Amino acid sequence: MMASKDDVPTFDRLFNPTLAALRNLGGSASNQELVDEIANLLQLPEDAVDIDHGRGGYTELGYRAAWARTYLKNFGLILNSERGIWALTPTGAKTEKVDPRKVVREVQRIQRERREEEPEPVEGADQPTAEQADWQDELLEALLGMPPDAFERLCQRLLRESGFIEVEVTRRSGDGGIDGHGIMRLGGLISFNVAFQSKRYKGNCGPDIVRDFRGAMIGRADKGLIITTGGFTREARREATRDGAPPIDLIDGELLAGKLKELRLGVSVEQIEAVSVHKEWFDGL
Repeated sequence: MMASKDDVPTFDRLFNPTLAALRNLGGSASNQELVDEIANLLQLPEDAVDIDHGRGGYTELGYRAAWARTYLKNFGLILNSERGIWALTPTGAKTEKVDPRKVVREVQRIQRERREEEPEPVEGADQPTAEQADWQDELLEALLGMPPDAFERLCQRLLRESGFIEVEVTRRSGDGGIDGHGIMRLGGLISFNVAFQSKRYKGNCGPDIVRDFRGAMIGRADKGLIITTGGFTREARREATRDGAPPIDLIDGELLAGKLKELRLGVSVEQIEAVSVHKEWFDGL
């Protein structure tokens, strides 16, 4: 019997596995590393881990794990950097287990106090959290609506803005899924030929996509890069880093959206500058 969303733990049941996963990973981890470690700790079946959430390129487990992180952050047990790396706070490092009901009650109290105008969702796995902001869903929907050749050109621009040179879109028949290639130069001294594939995809890419792409790039590139608006199954990620095989980097919808935002490609960010004058500083001169 195929797994369903009912087989994925609710976000509050992921509080303690998240803390345990961070401890196992040395106190810090990326989003995907946390989700993978949680799946290992809970011994979740592969088909349950890979269930698609239905929006934003997330798996259902990844989506609910994001809720868990948000609650644990508001509870003061974990924090995240601007680069999306999560870490235990000093309090979190000393906390072996939490009572999920206590965490939910306390965080909801905090959220009620912060709420000023419009109420924001506070529980359930069917609403976006701060990590799945509206802008990200809107951006991915826009990407899914692009013609294939336009999306390939966007990936070309993305690579150029990220430091690649001689980036070309091939679009030749018989390329076995290779949409283009470029050169990544490190420190102005070392360079790698990189083949890339762009996939406007709503669900999760499986290991066959990675294997087929690797077969096409062998002998033609040093590294491979698959860029998708969707996600990748755990088997696909394992296949991408399989020992003895040419490495392939995977860019999922979440990472793609973040990179477009960072490079301001089709995304603008408004920042408000807050200036404070400290008169006492002048008095001390």
